[in-house]
Amino acid sequence: MDNLAARAGRWSAEHWKTAVIGWIVFVVAAFSLTVFLQSRDLTSAEASTGNSKVAEEIIAGAGFPEHAGESVIVQHPGLRADDPAFVAVVRDVTSRLGATANVEDLQAPTGPGGKGLISKDGHSALVTFQVPGSDSQTSKRIEPVMAEVRTLQRANPGYAIEEFGDASANHELDDTIGADLRRAEQLSLPVTLLVLVVAFGALVAASIPVVLAFTAVLATFGLSALTSHLLPGDDVTNSVILLIGMAVGVDYSLFYLRREREEVAAGRDHRGALRIAAATSGQAVLISGATVIVAMAGMLLAGDATFSSIAVATMSVVLVTMVGSLTVLPALLSKLGNRVERGRIPWLGKRLEPRRGRHQAGVWSRILDRVLRRPLLSAVSATVVLLLLAVPALGLRTKTTGLADLPRDLPIIKTYQRIQAAFPGSSVPAVVALRAPDVTAPPVRAAIDELHRRAVATGQMSEPVQVQVNPSKTVALIDVPLRGDGENATSMRALETLRGEIIPATLGRLDGARVGVTGDTAGSRDFSQLLRERSPLVFAFVLGLAFLLLLVTFRSIVIPLKSILLNLLSVAASYGVLVGVFQHGWGASLIGVEPGGSITSWLPLFLFVVLFGLSMDYHIFILSRIKELLDRGEPTGRAVERGIKATAGTVTSAAVVMVAVFAIFAGLRLIDLKQLGIGLAVAVLLDATVIRGVLLPAAMALLGEWNWYLPSWLRWLPRLHRGERSPVPAGAPRPVATAAPGVPATAANSLPAPEGTSHTG
Repeated sequence: MDNLAARAGRWSAEHWKTAVIGWIVFVVAAFSLTVFLQSRDLTSAEASTGNSKVAEEIIAGAGFPEHAGESVIVQHPGLRADDPAFVAVVRDVTSRLGATANVEDLQAPTGPGGKGLISKDGHSALVTFQVPGSDSQTSKRIEPVMAEVRTLQRANPGYAIEEFGDASANHELDDTIGADLRRAEQLSLPVTLLVLVVAFGALVAASIPVVLAFTAVLATFGLSALTSHLLPGDDVTNSVILLIGMAVGVDYSLFYLRREREEVAAGRDHRGALRIAAATSGQAVLISGATVIVAMAGMLLAGDATFSSIAVATMSVVLVTMVGSLTVLPALLSKLGNRVERGRIPWLGKRLEPRRGRHQAGVWSRILDRVLRRPLLSAVSATVVLLLLAVPALGLRTKTTGLADLPRDLPIIKTYQRIQAAFPGSSVPAVVALRAPDVTAPPVRAAIDELHRRAVATGQMSEPVQVQVNPSKTVALIDVPLRGDGENATSMRALETLRGEIIPATLGRLDGARVGVTGDTAGSRDFSQLLRERSPLVFAFVLGLAFLLLLVTFRSIVIPLKSILLNLLSVAASYGVLVGVFQHGWGASLIGVEPGGSITSWLPLFLFVVLFGLSMDYHIFILSRIKELLDRGEPTGRAVERGIKATAGTVTSAAVVMVAVFAIFAGLRLIDLKQLGIGLAVAVLLDATVIRGVLLPAAMALLGEWNWYLPSWLRWLPRLHRGERSPVPAGAPRPVATAAPGVPATAANSLPAPEGTSHTG
């Protein structure tokens, strides 16, 4: 069998020094880019969509100095804001904060700009100010201010004196959730290594996939820093690179290494075993990688800059990992030989030894025997289980997560809730951006005042409505607090009223004016609308290209249709579990969450793309093994049985690695990452068990020779390697391969024939 992967493996084995040293130089050079190049993050305008993007573009070109808005609430359960004692405390807070460095544009309820800074019940007052600088600067500059607020709280024990704003929230969230995320990333390596030690029973063999995957991730970090100057990245890009890179990197190395070890155990010399592993598992890695890249490319069609940056990052890490698996891995194996088994764990190594060289898969072998005896019953049962799991997905609701979805035990979130209760919407207001020749002109000022009056009169919006004007007096920003928590239906209705009724009746009548509305609520609404419009295009692209790739790979029209259907079943079941846990609360207490009634809006599309790509890894690996046996002349039923039994252990090990890593992310405090971790872990678990262990073999057994049906008008499709058989009509007899002298029958029946010999007789 001669193909690109076989040629790459052969060259790498013959030039192992060049391959290994070249990889090391590449990784070091690529990773060094993170030192010399600072990644360019998305700007607010680049990350926005719809009308929010209009507003952000107005703001970006207005020349406003960078700053973070902050608020300090002063609250007493028994005193009102006009009581002398309450007024004295507010004045003390105002004077102390005004004397603190980096506090600008301070406004207090006792001053001329204090309108709207006292709550309706009179028991709460706000002191607002700004901290100058970028996000990274304000996160540091806010520390003395937060310390001063804590001092004021200690000096006034009968009052609640607490701070909330962009800078203080970023500071606390970076310290808590940022540390949580870093800990999860650090845990992924030892957990992966532990699972592989159990799988191989030897430290060296277990370390190779981890080292190769991690070096690929490091190289991609550098490449991502470079590409960010063409396509800016996002805060989550590096986390996604690590998550996907470790998953596919370990999978690819595991497929390759286990096949090489299997061939050695079956009697092949190291050179022959490596050649066969390259031509078979290496080719499966090549096709799997291409399929994952195709799936990830679908995110480019989402029309969102964040999705595009994640798509490029994941495509890059899969490509780098694939190249490393096809070159560095065979180079290392050719040099190490049997030394790859060094560091054997005595008891574990002896327990695994009896399985080497035999097509046995323990419990999976027994399950498969029962599935193939009753394929129809097995297929129907597995399908019913998956459909039942998928039923809750019919009620899937999405929303963009915000501050209200962060862990409620965080002090900053408790403060946010306190301010939100007293001054609804003031912490995350809608921002109306108005550009006009002169926003201080009387007609414009009158229109802004009319917007203010009408907004508060609706009851859907509230005080304080605040206005900022840029130095050139061409842009005005009007902060309009919306009722609700910023993400619920109340806030969305208020936004629609603001955009659809109030603005057209006020600012919309100004000649030469341009108006947009941004803010957390507006951004969430526009992003969700974009996903609803673009998701069908992404789904069609991914499914269509995956179909074409599998059609060419397996020269069958049935295989790609069946593969797509099975993957859709696993994705739908994963959606159903997510809805059951996070919307209905089934088992939510076990993972420490309260059901929020919705799934984060970006997750369904992202999960579909990622899961479709990752699940294809297993599917292609198993089908490649089945087709390898089929090309040698095995009947379809026998090829299915032996192919799945031979790959079950590898697929199980790879799935356990993925599930373990994803489960770590499911243990984080951020609800987005919890949902991501649960969704990925459940889908991979179902894919490796119900789909690959039951539904796939049952479906292939039922279809028989129809699995390989290719219409005559598609016979022109190219062959990816020599040695493939042409499709055999249903019912045609097949010759059975015989063992060559000196080669065990099991080895003869599991290996491709030497180059130049026939595979069909």
